[in-house]
Parts: sequence; structure tokens; C-alpha cells
Amino acid sequence: MTDDTQTIRNGPLSATIKAHGAELCSLKDGGGVEFIWQAGPAWARHAPLLFPIVGRLAKDELRHRGKTYRMTQHGFARDSRFAWSARDENRCTLVLEDSEATRALYPFAFRLTAAYALDDVGLNVLFTIANTGKETLPASLGGHPAFNWPLQPGVAKESYALTFANAEPSAVRRLDGGLLRAGAEPSPVSGTVLPLSESLFVDDAIICDRVESNSVRYAAEQGASTGPCLEMSWRGFRELGVWSKPSGAPFLCIEPWRGYASPAGFDGEFSDKPGLMHIAPGAEEQLSYRIEVGSS
Repeated sequence: MTDDTQTIRNGPLSATIKAHGAELCSLKDGGGVEFIWQAGPAWARHAPLLFPIVGRLAKDELRHRGKTYRMTQHGFARDSRFAWSARDENRCTLVLEDSEATRALYPFAFRLTAAYALDDVGLNVLFTIANTGKETLPASLGGHPAFNWPLQPGVAKESYALTFANAEPSAVRRLDGGLLRAGAEPSPVSGTVLPLSESLFVDDAIICDRVESNSVRYAAEQGASTGPCLEMSWRGFRELGVWSKPSGAPFLCIEPWRGYASPAGFDGEFSDKPGLMHIAPGAEEQLSYRIEVGSS
């Protein structure tokens, strides 16, 4: 335990969380298998927290009551230092509150709490967004955990698939210049299964904005031998992003979202942006996800 990181343990599992961004940077099983991407030249993050926006705003500008604020992709939480509010053997909690620095970018009062709790088969992550101000709080929040792809050295990336809990027939959305394209596109999910390949991400993330499932299994299933796998489930999130870089980067991001990038052509008041939560003064929203690890 240091001021910068906390490693929590329960049975065979361990997880490490950083104060910077309240970011999960390691999740290991009893055999020492690392599930979280360990950053590197391809992408320097592990599992950033997206707040108060998910994706990008047009011109990177947030407009509120006649003023314009600069808000870059995915917001500022991922680059902010959170304060530790609780630290124990198998759990920890971090908090970020509005400040002069955040209000220069985002003119709203808030308290964002990230709580990590480890049991003997998985990690629970609970986010609480509290409106501590006197006006409605418009906000989005997203998880962005990056998992090693492949999970097991020597297994082809194309052996892996995502298997959803339910069939996912709805069209998906894609990005153009970081903004949501106007039209939907046919889903690459066949029934419940999304076979994975680098070519899926030539057009950036796959955005399931009408996802039917609240869980997905990530495993090598196409002729591979038994190996590590995981299941990710979520509550309170309404959209799901799946992303990697098409250039051979060895990670896959499975991202539960509440919100998404501005639609192409939208350039209005931030509070009118589609996909936002609108949290009343004194109220709060809770969103959570769970990563359960095992072997296929």
C-alpha cells in the first residue's frame, strides 16, 4: 500500500488500483494470470474512468448558459487524482469532488465515488455520482477496462469471441472523427456471439446503444485449448462499447457506458446532448460492473 496505489486481495485473486484516475491497473488469479492490459506503446492506459462525458463533444466544447468550456475526449476524471476514503484488505474506495480546476472545464458541483471490492472469484466496481449542487447535474460515465488479447500466450487472437447473455440483433453505431455517425449499421454479432478480429476495429469502436444483455463472456472458443476467460456484467449502464486498435495492439476493451459521443451535427447546449443522465440536486446515480475470472 502506498499513497499512489492499493493492492487488494481475497483468496486467490488480487487487484491493484491507482489513485490517479481511480484506475484499475491489475487483476490476477491464483495462477498469476494477468487479465488487465499492462499499458505500453500501443496504448498507455489500463482501465480509465470516463467522466463527465463518454466519447467526444463537437469541437471539444461544452456549452452551458452562454459560456463555452473546453472538454476533451472522455472527460477529466481519468487524469485526476482521487482521494482515498477507505482502504482495507479486500476493498477500497476513492473520491473525486468538484474543485476550481474541474469547474473551469465543467461548471457543475459533484462527488464521484469509485468503490472496488474483491471476492474469491471476481471484482465488483461500484460508481456513485452525487449532485452536490443546486442545479441539475448532466453527466455521463463509462468504464473502459482493457483486457489482454490473447489472455493466454500462443493462442491466436482470432480464436477469441464475446458471447452475450442474450441475442443482440440491433444495429450498432460507429464513429466518424470521434462523433457518432448519423446512421446505424448492421451488427457484427451473430445471435449471441461476436467473433473477434483486428479488422472489426478499422472503424473505431463498436457501439451497442441498444444492448439487450447485461453480461458478456470473453474466452477463446474456436479450437483453442482450455485457458483463462472472464465474464463481465453490469448494472445501471445502458450502452456497451467494444474497442481495440486495428494495428495489432494486444488488448480488448469491454466498456459499459451511460452515454456516448455527441451525434454528428449536434452542437447545442450540453444539457440537451443525447445519452446524458440528469441528476437532481441532492440526488445520486449508482452504476456498477463486475469482472469474474476463471478458465474455459
